[in-house]
Amino acid sequence: MYFPYLRGKQFELLALRELADLLGEKRDKVLPIVEPVKHSPSALRSAFAALDREGVKFGLIMNPSVGALKKDPRLAVDLAARSLEGFTNYCLTFLIDSQNFSSLGQTLDAMDYEKIRPSECVLIHNEMTDLAAEETEHIESFGPVVYNIVNFKRTSRRYFRSFPEETRVVLDDYFIGLEKNSAYVDQEDSQFSEDHLFYRSEGFVGFSDFLTIGETFSEGGFLPYAVAIHISYVDSKGGIRVKHFVSHSNDDTTDVAGKFAEANSKLCNWVRGYDRPTRALRTFVELNERQHFPGLGTIKKLMVMNHIELVLSLI
Repeated sequence: MYFPYLRGKQFELLALRELADLLGEKRDKVLPIVEPVKHSPSALRSAFAALDREGVKFGLIMNPSVGALKKDPRLAVDLAARSLEGFTNYCLTFLIDSQNFSSLGQTLDAMDYEKIRPSECVLIHNEMTDLAAEETEHIESFGPVVYNIVNFKRTSRRYFRSFPEETRVVLDDYFIGLEKNSAYVDQEDSQFSEDHLFYRSEGFVGFSDFLTIGETFSEGGFLPYAVAIHISYVDSKGGIRVKHFVSHSNDDTTDVAGKFAEANSKLCNWVRGYDRPTRALRTFVELNERQHFPGLGTIKKLMVMNHIELVLSLI
C-alpha cells in the first residue's frame, strides 16, 4: 500500500483532485497523507471532496511541523473541523517526535473541545522516543491506530519492530535535494527508491515517500535562476529513478517562461523513448507543442501527479 506524503499547498492539493479517479481505481492500495501548512479549509475541502467521491481514504495531519499552523494547535484543529465536516473517509494523523509533544497535547485537548471523533488514526514516528507510548494511549481514545508510519531518515530501522506487523509502514525521503536548481545540470539522473519491490519482504504493509519534492519545506515565492523539472520513472530493473531536466540560460531570473521551455524541451525529447507515459508527461508534451508556460505551481503539480501515477501503476 502506498502513502504519498504531501503538504497542503495549493498545487499539491490540485494534484490530488486531478488524480482522484486514478486513486479511486486503486483505493485499496493508496492512502494520501496531507500536512496542512496554512489555514485554507476551502482548498482542503475541495481536494477531500474529490477523494470522497471516488471512495479514497486519506490522512490529515493534526499537528503540522511546518508552515503557518506549526505553532497554533487550536487553529490547526479548527482547520480540521472545517475541512473534514461531512466526510468519513479519513484517518486523523499525528506526528510523533519530541519537538511536537507540547503542541500535540494541546492538539488533543482542542480535539476534545471540538468533539472530533475519527474512526481511525495514523501515527508518523519522526523520532524514537519513550514519550510516544504516553501520547499514543490518549490518541487511541479518539480511534484505533491502524498504521504506524516510521520515518527511517530520522529513526533506526529496528524501531519499527515495536509496532504490530499489520500496522508498519516505511517512510523515507529519497529525493536528492540540491541547494540550487542549476546544480542539477551536472546530475541529470539520480536513484530514488525500490520500496515498492521489497516493502512486504522487509516486514511492512505499506511504504511512503515525499515524492519528487523532498521533506524539506519551503514557502517558495521567489523567481528562480534555473527551472528544473524532476520526473520519476522506472528503470530496467523495476526500480524508481528521477530524471532532472534543467534550463540552460541560468545567469539571472528573467524570462522564467523561456527557462521552462528549455527544460521542457529536454523532457519531451526523452519522453519519445519512454514507454510509460503518464497524464502529467502527456501534459508536458502538449505544453511544449503549444509553447505555453503554465506557471511554476503547475510544474510542481505535474511532477507530483507523475510520481503518484507511476507508483500506482507499479503496485
